[in-house]
Amino acid sequence: MTLRIYNTLTRQKETFKPIVPGSIDMYVCGITVYDFCHIGHARVLVAFDVIARYLRSQGWNLNYVRNITDVDDKILKRANENAEPYSVLTERMITAMHQDESVLGVLRPDLEPRATEYIDEIIAMIEVLIDKGHAYALENGDVYYQINSFSEYGKLSKRSPEDLLTTARIDANLNKKDQRDFALWKSAGVGEVSWQSPWGPGRPGWHIECSAMSTCCLGATFDIHGGGPDLPFPHHENEIAQSEAATGQKYVNYWMHAGAVRVDNEKMSKSLGNFFTIKEVLKKYHPEIVRYFLLSSHYRSPINYSEENLIEAKTGLERFYMTLRQFSDIQPTLLSDLKGSKYYDYFIAAMNDDFNTREAIAVMYDMIRQINTMIATNKQEAFKLVAELKALGDIFDILGSDPEDFMKGDVAGSQSDSLAPSEIDALVLKRADAKKNQDFLLADQIRSDLLAQGVVLEDSREATSWRRE
Repeated sequence: MTLRIYNTLTRQKETFKPIVPGSIDMYVCGITVYDFCHIGHARVLVAFDVIARYLRSQGWNLNYVRNITDVDDKILKRANENAEPYSVLTERMITAMHQDESVLGVLRPDLEPRATEYIDEIIAMIEVLIDKGHAYALENGDVYYQINSFSEYGKLSKRSPEDLLTTARIDANLNKKDQRDFALWKSAGVGEVSWQSPWGPGRPGWHIECSAMSTCCLGATFDIHGGGPDLPFPHHENEIAQSEAATGQKYVNYWMHAGAVRVDNEKMSKSLGNFFTIKEVLKKYHPEIVRYFLLSSHYRSPINYSEENLIEAKTGLERFYMTLRQFSDIQPTLLSDLKGSKYYDYFIAAMNDDFNTREAIAVMYDMIRQINTMIATNKQEAFKLVAELKALGDIFDILGSDPEDFMKGDVAGSQSDSLAPSEIDALVLKRADAKKNQDFLLADQIRSDLLAQGVVLEDSREATSWRRE
């Protein structure tokens, strides 16, 4: 099936044509590591993790690069506030970021370049831009990109250079040739973090970091560049201007951007008190619920983070696990054996349509409904379909928890305010003894007390199981 990708550059879905047949080079703008990752970062991390997993499942030879910005104004400001070396701050935040990724099931990229590791390459690219007349140095050691030297500026965001005066945060410097020009190199004062350069001690601007890292890792032109919803302008616009002016070649063939995360239908902001780090979210919700929530919407769509939507995601996952708990011994089918399965074909069609995870999950829901219908009439076919469902879940890295553990909340985030599994098990045994002794009043009281604490008992002929609401 043909893979189609929505290209931010052209504002339409396009048939994907790789530069090298069978291979894909993909660069995604990563985190500026001055604070803990928040739920907006989780959206981008999970979206491109699933895209990477899917591409590999279909046999693509993917080279996935996601950078780390480890020197930046925000980083230096926070380090100064903390009275600590900036490198200590960034190492701590990188470690925390990797922990968040691991819990959310986000795999590491093939390469994770850091800006501070590419200072020589950044300086070399700036020198090329100066030599070609696209950049200029000021007497104080600052270097700026000259926007009016690049005739195609604005082709990604569809904004003209004139829009910069009203829509971008301008670096006010009266010595610039044009107030719309942006910094490639920032001079440093005595005692400030800096590297030596032909223009004196300083450090790189944010935009040039990604141009240097991406072209060094993937070449002058590569297949896919991705990032968050706030990056097309000015960051990615500036990347295009820098890279294409320096190399003389088209920078990227397909641009992909994840949608924004809103909190209770408002923009996420610390000033509004609705800013949530990944660590805070995972204290309250099972990581698979968070991952499933993020995948339940198309990656380009805005998504609303709310209690109601997280509960809906939890309920959705429980529908899968309540069925899967009856088939715990069944292993996933090999993807190579799924060819010809109608559900697999529907799933692939959804994912090949610009990675439509929402539609792909709808296919998985259809499979659950079919499995539940087959259990009583055709168990063999039900077993086969469960194996297929688990294989599709593996592509998304969901449905891999033990069903009993998931239903009991044993692998959720913090359960500090809830009964421990061992306490619930003890009450279930006490209730069983009460029923055996025909003390049905006590048995009903235990059931009611557990339900009041969010624990649902499910009686069967064999035993009583439980799950958290």
